[in-house]
Amino acid sequence: MLILKMLHQKELFQLPEDIHYLNGAYMSPLLKSVELEGLEHIQKKRNPTQISTNDFFTTADLLKLRFAKLINCKAEQIAIIPSASYGLMNAVQNIPTNIGNTAIVVEGEFPSGYNSILKWCKQHNKSLLSIAPEKDTAKIGENWNEKILGAINDDTACVLISSVHWTNGTVFNLKAIGEKCKAHNCLLIVDGTQSVGVLPIDVENCNIDALVCSGYKWLLGPYAIGLAYYSSFFNDGIPIEESWLNRSTAHDFTSLTQYSDAYLNGASKYSVGGSGNFSLTPMLSSALDQILNWKVENIQAYSAQISQPLIQFLETHGFGIEQAEYRASHLFGILLPKNMEAKALMMELQANKIYVSMRGSAIRVSTHVYNTENDIEKLIHVLKGTL
Repeated sequence: MLILKMLHQKELFQLPEDIHYLNGAYMSPLLKSVELEGLEHIQKKRNPTQISTNDFFTTADLLKLRFAKLINCKAEQIAIIPSASYGLMNAVQNIPTNIGNTAIVVEGEFPSGYNSILKWCKQHNKSLLSIAPEKDTAKIGENWNEKILGAINDDTACVLISSVHWTNGTVFNLKAIGEKCKAHNCLLIVDGTQSVGVLPIDVENCNIDALVCSGYKWLLGPYAIGLAYYSSFFNDGIPIEESWLNRSTAHDFTSLTQYSDAYLNGASKYSVGGSGNFSLTPMLSSALDQILNWKVENIQAYSAQISQPLIQFLETHGFGIEQAEYRASHLFGILLPKNMEAKALMMELQANKIYVSMRGSAIRVSTHVYNTENDIEKLIHVLKGTL
């Protein structure tokens, strides 16, 4: 059940009391419980007899199970990856070359996604179409989504898109895009790094063929580990690497030299070598357990709740902000009034220990359950003073 009045959870994190961290889209702070999980498992390596052969698999399997629950799919279709770029290339290199001659991205797509699909286009003599919104409209998000949907046709091989735009939080209608892709027999590959864990997503309902996600942002995990979903379409594909952990004989260490051509079921073949990482894997699994406990809907509702005074201030003082139905509550961009200088504002924010990001022409604000009303009040105070 959705809890509309969730309380902040700042006490579960190690954030100093005197800073106002509104920058989860850059990197999340670690939960205290996740930090302890990491320390405990790092210390096990002091004495390797504490690490059993089962430890190569059991925590990884639990991590996959929790992520599958988060995005609504079968755990066997989940792979453990070191980064979003790794996960994207696993998908991109398996795009059939006979289903269309054009790949679609959005303007300003994160470099990992853009460069992955650009490489595929160059290798196979395909065209890359970048969709930009009309800049002179007050309904940028609506216009952007309409243009994306209008561009998908029988010549489209793939749409590679972020679930929300990483610079300003513009929400893309994945359900409508997925339906259009399915109707035209093209693939939908989604980078969910800036929303999975804080904004609900259903890969089945949205007809997503591949979803990749770094773990160190909204999944509240450590750096250098992430997760990916690959639909059954990719079950016969070719992975980037040939890890022994992904073969059908991996669980029996006595038979590893009895080489097998068979992979584990589903998408496990796409997991990175060393996916049973004895510290990072349990840390990310612990973080997902907490997210599932809170429920993603509640996290998003909390971000909307504490950001409301800021939104009202921005709308009445000449700042630019995306319309509500195309704006994520946990991540949104603020366009400054013409008489406000971005560099001076960022310096003033830092002087007041308010942490946000400058991405493109927008000040990017990103909130989570570790934020309080006081964080928002401090930001409003500095913006008002700068005006």
